[in-house]
Order: sequence, then C-alpha cells, then structure tokens
Amino acid sequence: MAHRVRLSRLLGAAAVAALASTVLTPAAAPAQSPARPNVVLVWNVHAQTAIYEVARQSPTAGVRSFAMVQGAVYDAVNAIAGTPYEPYLVAPPARRGDSTPAAVATAAHRVLLSLLPAQADALRAQHDEALAAVPDGSAKRNGIRVGEAAAAAMIAARRDDGAFSDATWPVGTAPGAYRLTPPGFVQAGAWYAFLKPFVLDTAAYRVPGPPALTSAAYARQLNEVKSLGAAASTTRTQDQTEAATWWDDYRQVEWYIKRGLAAEHRLSPLQTARMLAMVDVSTADTMISCYQQKRHWSFWRPVTAIPLADIDGNPGTTADPAWTPLRATAPSPEWPSGHACYTSSIMTALREFFGRDDLSFSAYSADSGTTRHYDSLSSARAELIGARVWAGVHYRGAAVQGDRLGEAVTRGVLANEFGRR
Repeated sequence: MAHRVRLSRLLGAAAVAALASTVLTPAAAPAQSPARPNVVLVWNVHAQTAIYEVARQSPTAGVRSFAMVQGAVYDAVNAIAGTPYEPYLVAPPARRGDSTPAAVATAAHRVLLSLLPAQADALRAQHDEALAAVPDGSAKRNGIRVGEAAAAAMIAARRDDGAFSDATWPVGTAPGAYRLTPPGFVQAGAWYAFLKPFVLDTAAYRVPGPPALTSAAYARQLNEVKSLGAAASTTRTQDQTEAATWWDDYRQVEWYIKRGLAAEHRLSPLQTARMLAMVDVSTADTMISCYQQKRHWSFWRPVTAIPLADIDGNPGTTADPAWTPLRATAPSPEWPSGHACYTSSIMTALREFFGRDDLSFSAYSADSGTTRHYDSLSSARAELIGARVWAGVHYRGAAVQGDRLGEAVTRGVLANEFGRR
C-alpha cells in the first residue's frame, strides 16, 4: 500500500543531483571519502535536462529519445565489460581497461546531439567536462572510440524511423468517435503509431476494445470518472487528488524512481546501463503498440464523452456540458491509457531486472509538492490505474488494458534482448 510523506520543495533538484552518485558502504571507504559518481546516472540526468527541461519533448517523444540514449550507453558499457550480455545493436571492439566514463559520455553526447542539434554548445560543454576528468591515454581514447561506435549504430538504426511525421488522428462526430480534446484541440503525437519498433512486431499485441456505448459496463465506467475525476469532485479523497497529480507530473516521477533504485541498490555502471536500457527500450515498443491500439479503437475521451452523454444512447448516463477533469487530457484517443502502458512497462522491466516485486522506492513531484512511497512495484501499478480515473482523463477499463499491454510487450522485448550471453 502506498503512503505519502509531505516534504519541502527543496527535495526537488537536490534529490536529482544526489542520485547521480552511488552510495558507498561504510566498510568500503572511510567516512570522509566522497561518493564516486555513477557516470551512467550522471548522463541520464543530462539526458533529462536536454530532452525535457530544455527541448520540452512530449512524454511519448521523450520515450524514443531516452531509449536511443540508453541503448547506445548500454552497448558501449557492455562492450568494455567484455560483453557479458547480448548487445542491443553492436559490440564495438573493446578491452576491459578502456575508460567506461569516456565511453558513456561520448555515446550519450553523440546521440543527444543527433536528436537535439540546437543544444550543441551545452552538450559539448558537458562532454568536455566529463572527458577532462578522465586521464589522458589509450584507455581514454579507446573509451571515446567505443562510445562513438555505439552511438553511430543507434543513430543509423533510428534514421528515417517515422519520428515526428505529419500523421494525424482520425476524428469523427459519431457517438463514441474520438474528438480533439480541450483545452488546445490539437492534433499531436499520432506519428507514434507509425514509429519503427525497437525490438518487436508491436502490431501483434492487441487489447480488447471499449464496452459498447449502450452497455451497463460503459455507464459504470463513465459515471465513475465523471464523479471521481471532476475538477470539482466531492467524492475524490485528498490522497486520490494527490496521487492523480503526482502521477500526472510532466517531469515524470518514473525518471526519479529508476535513478533512485540504481543508487539505493548500489548498481555498477554496467548494471545501471543494462537496467535503464531494459526499461527504456521496453517502454518505447510498449508505447508504439499502445498508440497503434489507440488509433485502432479511436474512442472518445471522458472530457468529450461526458458533455455529450445525451447522444450515447445509454439510459444510465446523463450529459454534463460544464464537466471538466482534474488534469488536462492528452491529445490522443482513449483506448488504452498511454500512461498505464508506460508505467506498467517500467515496473515490469524493473521486476525482471531485480527479480522481485517487493522493492521500496519513493519519488518527489513538483506538481503535487509531495513525495510518495511504495513498498512494491505492483502497488505502484495498481495505484496508477486508479490515478488515471481520479485525474479525470481515462475510463478504468482503458487503464486496466494499458497496464496489461505494457506488461505483455515488455516481457516480449526482454525475452529477446539484454540477456546473458
């Protein structure tokens, strides 16, 4: 069961910076010794800065970017470690003495530069600073070479993959058909349904469709989100309001959960690189499949369905033209929930990596101003399903199906990638 702890906003940036260092055990080093930074986490923070804080990529676009960065970093670190795991794309020639920090910095820098050329100066400064901390010599030169090779393979693999095309969502006027959503009424993100997968034939993964508009199941789900998800709801609890806001933070709490677990469990750079690649590549394919299903079902979101309930033909629903959700509705069709797909994929990949569900973790959200704590991966998944209803942005069935799809696609990805050789 999740519980909440109120914390000062001072935990925001400071907590992120702290997670870029691994924790030393008391027996491993004197008390006065500084923590040695985990270079993989350092560059994951740099990636977040470039992808979200500066470029402001959407959550779905950011999934592709993180998968590219972490896939290349993994291949570079794995190669220097002697390729104990199957490479994702390539295993550049490397020796165990080659510099892992130089390889990580170079792989991440090159991929980020290819994605975000407008940030060239800032990215170059980060790269130069990282390399300046590595002693000159053959280990440094070879690490740079390994990082460049891993990045080049990733950039080539994703060239012309369909990202940022001008695809649009089908929009209709019939009852149940997807309509553009307020407040912006924009076409956005439809290209993700046509994105080249990273591993799987994502079209092979499907979810059952929404209940018939005239069914009791549909009325039950619409009335639930109408009551609990309204901006001015009188039935939603304070904790549910906090959870809905916490999970919906665009500065995604899942980023901090991953880094927090890596630091808490003192993962090595290789372990960290593998964990992040497992998670981020899995979520990329999950979101491609999820968006393919959204396009297939093309169902209306609660924010448009509730004001138009007088045309759905269901005697169990009534229209409320003034209804608004607690949180803004993303500009994509309803079925399944993209956030449920995403979070389920992350939690499933973490379950596969750590080999257990009972992991304790916390993360802070600036939107809610709170930190929430979980004692298991499954409890976080369960709360996310409810949180999408409490936010007023999804029917419960859409969140349940998204959760199931995320698990299925992730298990498929990890059955094919990142295993021991």
